[in-house]
Amino acid sequence: MNPLPQNMENALTGSQSSHASLRDVHSINPTQLMARIESYEGREKKGISDVRRTFCLFVTFDLLFVTLLWIIELNVNGGIENTLEKEVVQYDYYSSYFDIFLLAVFRFKVLILAYAVCRLRHWWAIALTTAVTSAFLLAKVILSKLFSQGAFGYVLPIISFILAWIETWFLDFKVLPQEAEEENRLLIVQDASERAALIPGGLSDGQFYSPPESEAGSEEAEEKQDTEKPLLDL
Repeated sequence: MNPLPQNMENALTGSQSSHASLRDVHSINPTQLMARIESYEGREKKGISDVRRTFCLFVTFDLLFVTLLWIIELNVNGGIENTLEKEVVQYDYYSSYFDIFLLAVFRFKVLILAYAVCRLRHWWAIALTTAVTSAFLLAKVILSKLFSQGAFGYVLPIISFILAWIETWFLDFKVLPQEAEEENRLLIVQDASERAALIPGGLSDGQFYSPPESEAGSEEAEEKQDTEKPLLDL
């Protein structure tokens, strides 16, 4: 089978589709583009994006959950007052859970400051908190005596480790890509509005309308009518 007709058909199809897309771009109403731009700008003015707000809520949940587990551990091991004095005032790296609570406070302060207050669009802050958390917890599990103190010796380090890495995954795969996509979409809409502003009033589909071709016998009929008129006059 000769591939030449198929290639010609593909070329014609591609040219028709490109012409249709060009017509769609030029037929966009500038008022609609301006409405889209105002909606995007309104999102920027109202504060942080929805996905970033969800990330900040999860960071807050991290702090509250670790704090809750630490308070439960204080109650289980002889009451809050006695255990709190033992773990905070008489702090011991090998047997205290107070440093794991401080690690959760450290993650909360750094991440909220970076991604809620400063609205940072980079991963270095979450990389710092995750690296510090992972290194500290690994060293504490290896060197301390937490495993001999019951179930909380397993629960608190594992929960803190998992929450830190979930925050990293959520920021790197959800927050930053979605915000970059929204920004690119805004730039595309602004570019389209600038192009549409160069055309007064925009272009409609009627300006691309081409009249149907005339029939082959219409011209011959008009010529016959022109030649028959003098004969009728005679």
